[in-house]
Amino acid sequence: MDIRHFKTFKSIIEEGNFSNAAMKMGYTQSTVTSQMQQLEQELSIKLFEKIGRNMVLTTLGKELIPYSNELLDTVKKIESIGKYDTNITGELKIAIAESLISYKLQNVLSLFRQKAPNVRVSIISLNCLAIKTTLLKGQVDIGLMYDVGNKNDSLITIKLADLPLALVCSPLLEQDKFDLCKPNQQLDISLIINEADCIYRKILENHFRDNDIFLNNTIELWSIEAIKRCVASNLGISFLPRFAIEEELENGKLKELKAGCSDTKITAIYAYHKNKWISPAMSLFMQLVRENFNIN
Repeated sequence: MDIRHFKTFKSIIEEGNFSNAAMKMGYTQSTVTSQMQQLEQELSIKLFEKIGRNMVLTTLGKELIPYSNELLDTVKKIESIGKYDTNITGELKIAIAESLISYKLQNVLSLFRQKAPNVRVSIISLNCLAIKTTLLKGQVDIGLMYDVGNKNDSLITIKLADLPLALVCSPLLEQDKFDLCKPNQQLDISLIINEADCIYRKILENHFRDNDIFLNNTIELWSIEAIKRCVASNLGISFLPRFAIEEELENGKLKELKAGCSDTKITAIYAYHKNKWISPAMSLFMQLVRENFNIN
């Protein structure tokens, strides 16, 4: 069997279809189709079936996924023999929460590039629940995120730090009119915040719900920079990791409000699948992350 066929199979799973996999791997779509046909012949099973205009995994095709991932991990181990020192190569796929990649991990990524220039690094920014899903599916090697509970025994998680949160507003806001610690009230103001699955949004909304506090609107944005600019323009208030707004608090572009929440921190972690082979690249990256957070 040709290892390339399994790499193509994995690429199809990750990219969602034959054409995207072909584009990613630099093949024509006919080459991808041919490779899958050869793999099906060698295994004597049907991996894909055509439903409408789409090629969909069969039940046996789904069963092949973990075996294919295990095989390709073994290939990576073999390819890395003798390359554990200064010549680290290969590929590293990382999923990172937006706030962490924007404000906490730039130095880590820079150091990693200096120490392992021959490693191909792929980074995607996702919310924490999506990161857990990609880890469980074996689509990324490492996830850097916040602890959202719902522990999964298939993941190894390492605590990095407890990080404080802050409720912020524009200096233009008449702060004496807004007491977020007082229950049973309707406030004529907007909450400007990340998507619904965001852990710090859930903390604030749970506080509002428990205390019957209602805001007249929620503006949902996927960029912390956009959120900060909107809050600074007095379009509403937000609840964000303090490290992401320290500069604005110092220069007076944002002001802090008392939140009244019983929980005003989140826990940063990194995680990987328990069956994941820790390659030299993965080991180095995790080491740099721990050093960045002063974890031994």
